[in-house]
Amino acid sequence: MKRMSATDAARHFSELLDEVEHGGQTFVVERHGRVVASIGPTTATSGKAVKELLRSQPRDEQWPKQLDELRASLTTEDRPWNG
Repeated sequence: MKRMSATDAARHFSELLDEVEHGGQTFVVERHGRVVASIGPTTATSGKAVKELLRSQPRDEQWPKQLDELRASLTTEDRPWNG
């Protein structure tokens, strides 16, 4: 894990992302000597995994009612286009 200042991370962000993406490197970003962020490779996932996660959660029985209320509160704006 490499350490770098926030200033250096900002100045070399494209190169930093290249090292993360292609080299699997993780960076700890510091500001005034304090760690403020960690930038590293993300874990891959799939749509199937997301669906499984959502389906494993309890159903929100209030959602259909809240959705109807939201839709009922929307109005169509009638105004001329600028330009």
